[in-house]
Amino acid sequence: MSGGFDARSLAVVVFLGFVAVSLLLCGLAAADQDDPEHFYAGGGSALGPAGAGLAIAGDYISAATLLSTTGAVALAGFDGVLFAVATVASLVLVMRMLAEPLRRKGVFTLGDFLADRLGDPSVRRALGIATLVVLAPLLLVQLATAGRVMASMFGLPDGALTGCTVASGALMVCYSAVGGMRGTGYIQILKVAVVLAAVTLLAGLVLARYGWNPFSLFDAARRGSGAGGAYARPGLQFGHTFAGALDLLGFQLTLVLGAACMPHVMMRLHPMRDRCTVRRATVWASAPVAVLCLGVVVVGLGASALLGRKVLQAADPAGGTALLLVTGALDPGADGPRESLLFACVACAVFATTLAAVAGITLAAASSLARDFAAKARTRTAVRSDRSSGREILRARLAVVLIGALAVWVSTFTHDRNPQVLLSLSFAASASVLPPVLLYALFRPGFDARGVRWTVYGTLPLIVVLMALSPSVSGTPIALFPDRDFHWFPLQTPGIVTIPAGFLLGHLGSRTGRAGRSHRANRARFIAQ
Repeated sequence: MSGGFDARSLAVVVFLGFVAVSLLLCGLAAADQDDPEHFYAGGGSALGPAGAGLAIAGDYISAATLLSTTGAVALAGFDGVLFAVATVASLVLVMRMLAEPLRRKGVFTLGDFLADRLGDPSVRRALGIATLVVLAPLLLVQLATAGRVMASMFGLPDGALTGCTVASGALMVCYSAVGGMRGTGYIQILKVAVVLAAVTLLAGLVLARYGWNPFSLFDAARRGSGAGGAYARPGLQFGHTFAGALDLLGFQLTLVLGAACMPHVMMRLHPMRDRCTVRRATVWASAPVAVLCLGVVVVGLGASALLGRKVLQAADPAGGTALLLVTGALDPGADGPRESLLFACVACAVFATTLAAVAGITLAAASSLARDFAAKARTRTAVRSDRSSGREILRARLAVVLIGALAVWVSTFTHDRNPQVLLSLSFAASASVLPPVLLYALFRPGFDARGVRWTVYGTLPLIVVLMALSPSVSGTPIALFPDRDFHWFPLQTPGIVTIPAGFLLGHLGSRTGRAGRSHRANRARFIAQ
């Protein structure tokens, strides 16, 4: 599985092949993208249950799922397995609980849905702000990862990181602006196939090393971790203190709720045609993610068993490079990762994951920017002329270019920073703001626009303050500023505080507003439709 020329050639061929096929798919999807219904919602309505489910799975699978979870399994053992299980549980939760209520014709963003559900367009701006706060940090992490993986895949020096990030951003803009929802859906389906093949191959090679015996693999991983029996018990990631237990609980809760309510995943639920489509799409979305997470657990255990904690932490204190490093141990004949065919295959799969993820995230952010911040609020019953529809699509495409350019520029400054802080901010904002407003709007009579605004404008500043004063930013070797210590909030993730705060603020805000007859009438009108 080695050979310098072959490995580099394979990396180039696979990379160019993926780019060519994905651009072709976006071009085919662009034929009817001048209609908002096709540009914003073409993915779910045109792909069928299987395609829609796979596209949701593709949007759900990110670099964090592959790299961070693999590293967590390798370094934290049972905690990492819990994170993988929470990832699958989150997708099942959103598909079983939210997919059917969110299915509405003419609704393209969360701002659209809440404005129509509550009968009050004023919630659009608040939901637009929440959407951008959730997606912006995630987009930066994905772009920076894409740049690093591209540079590593082609054996380029660190000075080429900026150029690789710019190239990734240019592809992202093309995918989102040209293909719209349907084009990015095609790319997500292609990504699922590529990633599943790569992770399944790695997991099979790891298990083959240990006679296809998962118990032997786990014992070897426990020895390689240097943690002894603690590797098989919860608490290794955050410590066995009371604060560590709260951190673990908060992280799990943040992961489940945050991943379930990501706006770019929610965006694919609106175009579902009927309940039968939702049920069938649930199977097609959940099965690939479950198989992938199982493979990630096996690969993470293999990284601990074959490389050990010291090697993994020397490369990345958070273990983010474990997925790529394990290829060297599985391909000992190669003279370094740049000459390993296995490394080339896995690196291309990771790059495909990040590139497809940034396309979906960018499209969701641009859609929110174009619709939720528009001067004139729109409803799904509004009559649109061809001219106004064309202007809206042009505005959405310009928003894609603007967001892409800003994300590329900012991400060039994050290459040498720990991405976990940005990921924590994104997931904490998603878990603390979006579940309260969605669940209250769906299931709590009397919830109104004031409750939405209290949740958004009260919870987001709280998250930022607690994150800034947490060990994720200062005071630990893997913090954003490891050489400084100004933290006083003891938890690395604020979800255990901010999630209840979001629900409480939504409840109090709606009680202080007017939740009278007009809101009940709007709710009855919505349910009757």
